[in-house]
Amino acid sequence: MSENTKKDLFYEHGLRFQCQGSGKCCTSHGEFGFVFLTKDDRRRFAKHLKVTTSAFTKKYCDQTNGIWHLKEDKGNPDCMFLKNKGCSVYEARPNQCRTWPFWPEVMNAKAWKSEVANFCPGVGKGRLWSKEEIEQEMSKDRENERKLLGGL
Repeated sequence: MSENTKKDLFYEHGLRFQCQGSGKCCTSHGEFGFVFLTKDDRRRFAKHLKVTTSAFTKKYCDQTNGIWHLKEDKGNPDCMFLKNKGCSVYEARPNQCRTWPFWPEVMNAKAWKSEVANFCPGVGKGRLWSKEEIEQEMSKDRENERKLLGGL
């Protein structure tokens, strides 16, 4: 990253974010529709639901281009685990959900404003996440993506 890019980060002084439990992030927003799952995600879900990983995968998952994701109901853009505007499996939620809203693909000023702040009521609220914490979350998201692409 060039010195100018580092200096110009819109989150240089941190961002305020605290989940408000609105469930809006659990509804499909264009390209962010799939909830992708690593093997660890599927194991965590299975343990939480008290089923085998194989049973969880068969009942709740599909594969697209070799990558596992939660099944989607074409008539309903909401995550299947969204109940009463809340995540019914919060403790078992996948890494993709754990790192929201600090995904690398939305961590520029334009995308943050149009793809996050415009619909997520948690933006601007709660504690101040430091630049270092934000970048740590983005790093977790990138590692998750590597696992997904590696078939883990």
